[in-house]
Amino acid sequence: MSKISQKEILIKNSVQKINLKGVVIRNKRDLTIFYTPGIAEICKQIAKNPENVYKYTSKQNMVAIVTDGTRILGLGKIGPFAGMPVMESKALLFKKFADITAVPICLATTDKEEIIKTIKAIEPSFGAINLEDIESPKCLEIEEKLSVSLNIPIFHDDQYGTAIIVLAGLINGLKVTKKDKNAKICINGCGAAGVGIVKLLLAYGFKNIVVADSKGLIYNGRQNLNSIKQKIAQITNPNKEKGNHIKASLSGADIFIGVSGIPNSITPENIKKMGKNAIVFALTNPQQDISFEYIKNCKNVLIYASGRSDLPNQINNAVVFPGFMKFLLKNHIKNITTKMMIQAAETIAKCVKNPTKNKIVPSAFSNVAKKITEIKA
Repeated sequence: MSKISQKEILIKNSVQKINLKGVVIRNKRDLTIFYTPGIAEICKQIAKNPENVYKYTSKQNMVAIVTDGTRILGLGKIGPFAGMPVMESKALLFKKFADITAVPICLATTDKEEIIKTIKAIEPSFGAINLEDIESPKCLEIEEKLSVSLNIPIFHDDQYGTAIIVLAGLINGLKVTKKDKNAKICINGCGAAGVGIVKLLLAYGFKNIVVADSKGLIYNGRQNLNSIKQKIAQITNPNKEKGNHIKASLSGADIFIGVSGIPNSITPENIKKMGKNAIVFALTNPQQDISFEYIKNCKNVLIYASGRSDLPNQINNAVVFPGFMKFLLKNHIKNITTKMMIQAAETIAKCVKNPTKNKIVPSAFSNVAKKITEIKA
């Protein structure tokens, strides 16, 4: 076989940079360039400098969406096979909004250490990992361990994506309701989403946050809290409010955020105890914490948001994860910081130039992904 020219190698390299898009192997010469012996030149360049893998292969734009099927949407522990459609739909959104190639990885294990071991093993093929729909607190522990052991970013969408879009919604929600960071926030749910929201809102400057899990309000000194909830107890509920349900804290509250996964967990009577011009984010899916129909009877609520696309103010991760992941990949970022997430939330909020009670976040179709991609690393 004839020797491959330097020009042909460069052609091969440029093609790899766009993930072989538009490539057609028509004849033996093409095969020589795109397979052997031409491909050997690429291998040798990467062997000399492993960082060249980003330059010459699809790793630079490849994401693994990893789940064990234990917390699929609002459906719960339905397994990796039943979780596959969700992972495929996320892969579709990655491609649609950020031109990222994403691969669903549905694992046949729910063991934490096995999941960590598996993700470590597949690291060479991917530029980033998207943890998805894994039960809490296991998902938080997996993310924490992998973030220090891998050389690629670990984006836990249930935690980070939810927190970013909630903050974006609240930035504009405060403008509409004329409230500020002293607003009292009641969060129902202390899983991955709840924990992520708490941390980001506190970092942004909110001061009065009360959180409840399935057993009631979380406060410093409460018994039977896991290590993650113990940390939440230390940074929230400054007045040590107590009660067996989030409704115990709603009197006079400014903002309710529902991420418990339990539909209809709040009643109109609970919401009517909130303050004037209240903000209600009923984000449990596929059925909300309190429905839009019930909220119509709560005259003190000015802004209602949910995760649904058929209602005003869809607070949905789809606005966040394609652009934020592209940002991570483009800048070869290993560790996600709070500063990055706040920048992303502020960028999303700015996409709505004149927020109203029915429009506090942009649509995923509003070119928001490109704007998130352009934030400063």
